[in-house]
Amino acid sequence: MTIADRETHVPQAPPRRAPERTYGAPAPAWGVIGLAIVLLFGGAIAIASGTAARFASLYLLGGALGLVLYHAAFGFASSWRIFLVDGRGAGLRAQMLMLALATILILPAVAEGSLFGRPVGGAFAPVGVSVLVGAFLFGLGMQLGGGCASGTLYTVGGGASHMVITLVFFMAGSLIGTAHLPWWLTQPGLGVVSLPARLGVGGALLVQLSLFAAIAAFTVFVERRRHGHISHGFLTAPPPGRATSWQRFLRGPWPLLWGAVLLALLNAATVAIAGHPWTIVFGYTLWGAKAAAAFGLDLTTWEFWTWPYPRRALAGSLFAEDTSVMNFGILVGAFLAAGLAGRFAPRRRIPLGVALGAVAGGLLMGYGARLAFGCNIGAYFSGIASGSAHGWLWLVAGLAGSYLGTMLRPLFGLAVERRAMSRG
Repeated sequence: MTIADRETHVPQAPPRRAPERTYGAPAPAWGVIGLAIVLLFGGAIAIASGTAARFASLYLLGGALGLVLYHAAFGFASSWRIFLVDGRGAGLRAQMLMLALATILILPAVAEGSLFGRPVGGAFAPVGVSVLVGAFLFGLGMQLGGGCASGTLYTVGGGASHMVITLVFFMAGSLIGTAHLPWWLTQPGLGVVSLPARLGVGGALLVQLSLFAAIAAFTVFVERRRHGHISHGFLTAPPPGRATSWQRFLRGPWPLLWGAVLLALLNAATVAIAGHPWTIVFGYTLWGAKAAAAFGLDLTTWEFWTWPYPRRALAGSLFAEDTSVMNFGILVGAFLAAGLAGRFAPRRRIPLGVALGAVAGGLLMGYGARLAFGCNIGAYFSGIASGSAHGWLWLVAGLAGSYLGTMLRPLFGLAVERRAMSRG
C-alpha cells in the first residue's frame, strides 16, 4: 500500500461482538433494576415527606441490607443446616466474624448509653423459659420454612415465590404470639442479664470475642476431622470469569466475608440512626396486626397491644415504625440485587410439600420469635452484639431446633444439602 493509498484508505470497523456475559450469569434485568431504583429512592422521598427524614434514612439503610444479604447469599438457616449435616463451617465462621465486628462497634456504645451525643439502647431481653422455647421453635421453623427472618425478606424481594407463603404465615404466627406472650412472661426466668453491666465493657468484650473464636475454631476442627481440609467458601464466591471488580460488586455474587463485614457495619449504622440495633420481627408482627385489624379483628383488648410502644405503632403508619420501614427497604434492596444479578424469576408452581413446609415454618418462626424477643437478627445478631445473655441462649436453643428441623425436611420434600447451594 502506497502513501497515497494509506492516506485515502478508510479503515473498516472491527466486527461487532455481543457483550460477554460474566461467569455464565444472565444479563441484568433492566426493567427490574429501573423499578427497584424508583421504589427505593422514590419511596425514600415519599417517606421523608410523609413522616420524617429519619424513617427515610432507615428505609435506605434497609435497602442496603437487602442488597448485601442477597449478593452475599448470607443465610443463617442454610449455614446452620450444612454444619449440622456435613460439618462444613464456612457459614458459621462468617457469622462469628460478623458478630465479633458488631460487638466491637455496638457493645461499647450501648454500655455508654450514647453514640455521637445521641442516646442509644441495646437489644436486651430476659433470660428465661420463653426464650428457650421460642428460639427452639424458631430454629425448627426456619429449616421447614426455607429461611430465617432476614432470609425470608431478601428471598421474597429476590423473587422466591414460595417464601411469600413463609412471610404471610410468619406474620400470622407472630400475631398469635402476641396473644400468648404475657403468659410466657410469667414463666421462670433470670431477668435481663447484661454482660457489660456485670463484667464491664472490657470483660464483656473479652468473653464474647473469646467465645466467637472458640466457636470458629470448633467448626475448623469438625470440618478438618470430617473432610481433611477446610472449605474456602468463607473467603471466595463462585468464579467471576471475565467480570471486572466493579461488575462483581454490582452484580454479585459476593464472598461471605464481604457480607459479614458489611452487615456488621450496617447494624452499627442502624444504632447510630435508630438508636437501637437492627431488628426484624416487630415489623412482621405489626404487618400481621394491621392486616388482622383490616379484617375487623379488635386488638385493643389484647394485653400486648395495650403496652405503650405496640399501641403507638398499631395506631401509626407502617412507614413510621423503625423495624417495619427497614423491612420494606430490605425487600426493595433484594429486588434491586436480583435485577442486577439477572436472577429475578418467580416460580409459578410451588410443590405441595414446599408450600406445607412454608406454612408450618412461617407459623413456628413467627410464634417462636415473639416468645424469644427476636429472631436470628434481633435476638441472635443484635442481642449478642449488645452483650445480652439471652442472645447466647437463643443461639443454643435455635441450633437444637434447627437440628430437629433438618431431620424433618425430607418429610416435606425439602433437600438437606451438604454444601451451600441456595439462598436462605
